Amino acid sequence: MELADISPVARHFVIATGTSDLQIRSVARELEQLGKECGFSVYGHAGIQQGRWAVVDFVDIVVHLFDSEYRAFYDLELLWGDAPRIDWRPNKNLCSDDL
Repeated sequence: MELADISPVARHFVIATGTSDLQIRSVARELEQLGKECGFSVYGHAGIQQGRWAVVDFVDIVVHLFDSEYRAFYDLELLWGDAPRIDWRPNKNLCSDDL
């Protein structure tokens, strides 16, 4: 989601659903590692130990990972309903600035 024109919180939100607590924890940790490799500092994270939801905050990009129940409960897509969606597909260079 593109938030740059509607919120000072972040430029982008990435929202994803995991299929298990192990997957959510693993993806969050992998995102932190990939962020470091790409030169992004992790400003903060939360919920990783619980595994039902996690947030990894890179300041400009905030990644939200949920299980299906928590994703439906928090419904960030509705909360940020005015935000344009970005159809993003990774290219070979995951550290690229091209979203």
